[in-house]
Amino acid sequence: MRRPNILILYTDQQRWDALGANGNGDIRTPHLDRLACDGVNFDRYFVQNPVCMPSRLSFLTGQYPGTLGITHMGVPVPADTVTLPRILGNYGYTSANIGKLHFLPHANRDHRDIHPDYGFDHLEISDEPGSYEDAYRAWVVRVAPDQLDHISLGEAPAAIDWKQTMGIDDGIVHPRERFPKRALAFPGSSDVTHSAFVADQTMEFISRSSHSQPFLCISGFYPPHSPWIAPQEFLDLYDPAQLALPPPFPPEFEARRREGGAFSDAELRQAHHGYYAMVSEVDHHVGRILAHLDQLQLADDTIVVFTSDHGEWLGEHLKYGKGYPGHDCVTRVPLIFRWPGRVADPGRTVHDITEAVDVLPTLLSCIGVQPLPHLQGRSLVGVALEGEDHRGQGSAITEMDGWKTLRTDRFRYVVESDGNEMLFDLTEDPAAYADVSADASYTTALGEARRELLCRLLERERPLPRAWPY
Repeated sequence: MRRPNILILYTDQQRWDALGANGNGDIRTPHLDRLACDGVNFDRYFVQNPVCMPSRLSFLTGQYPGTLGITHMGVPVPADTVTLPRILGNYGYTSANIGKLHFLPHANRDHRDIHPDYGFDHLEISDEPGSYEDAYRAWVVRVAPDQLDHISLGEAPAAIDWKQTMGIDDGIVHPRERFPKRALAFPGSSDVTHSAFVADQTMEFISRSSHSQPFLCISGFYPPHSPWIAPQEFLDLYDPAQLALPPPFPPEFEARRREGGAFSDAELRQAHHGYYAMVSEVDHHVGRILAHLDQLQLADDTIVVFTSDHGEWLGEHLKYGKGYPGHDCVTRVPLIFRWPGRVADPGRTVHDITEAVDVLPTLLSCIGVQPLPHLQGRSLVGVALEGEDHRGQGSAITEMDGWKTLRTDRFRYVVESDGNEMLFDLTEDPAAYADVSADASYTTALGEARRELLCRLLERERPLPRAWPY
């Protein structure tokens, strides 16, 4: 019996509540909401790192960033790393990554060079839209060369420095403003955005690969990563004046907001407008890909996973972006799992805490591959396919260079390498503004959080097997 195909739809910087299925009444995500109705939705799913590269590596290896030795940006992933595609290659899978992978720093290299394959058979890498001579720009040259000057979302400062140092002039018009705090319309045709590229090439790969052997395809969408640029038709889905603002800021944050002038209600609504429009554009292209599976009669034989690498403050804590100390809006992201005819009671929402390292062992279990001893996550097959009520772990770890945070049902605990600690009671303070670690009434809770983190760190150790008694 042939093993099922695997399609991973992977966005960048999408917080858990940027999804209609997770209770957001403002956002328009009909195709993703339908995916949740046809599958199982894990609504308390946390990533293991709050920035792109380490989070993506952790997800595709089933290991924590600390184990991998990559806890921050800018560290090239070793070419021989054991990834999901490398594992599946032993079982007859052909694999592809279309769009963002971000296993290499992208600001200081020539994107025309051959990229390490990391176990993939097919790579069309584009880590940042329009900034480099990469697969996306080559695709635009092929399908709509007159649009080439409209596709760049801007250059990273380090990329500008590198091009100047290397004497490179790509002749492309790049926006000067890197991260404007407002929604902008994509200046080109809506059928040549980075998301359109990812969807078109994903469908082409599926069409080409579906008849011979099972496939793994990762569709690496760039949205809703800033800058918040989307085709006008997706911006037109929203009236910024009607969008809900973040929950009220504590008095001290509100005072800073008033004094500084930034993060005004108008700015926050503009930010949400662009962010939501980008998610809606992804939703549109997800709908195209799912319809393509239906057209090829592959839907029943394809496991579809939708998730993201990390979230976005989007104005909470008077911040944009992601990082320390890993608040829920930054580390909690969507996870939808669909496998027609195999998911128990489709349309369920699982509220247990789950982690990104759990996805790889889950997929291996689904396709009948034995668990590998180095993996540090736990399979969710019992929950997803058999409808089990509870999986067990009960907490999630997110870690970066110099700090770790533990998320439990009620608390978020943060510890830094210098011994500094923070504790947030999410029952009383869901957005985690008030550190209660020095409050005597939380002494027991603080001790329990320390103990849980220590136990989790010990549990995840994977010593090499010994070859002889001594």
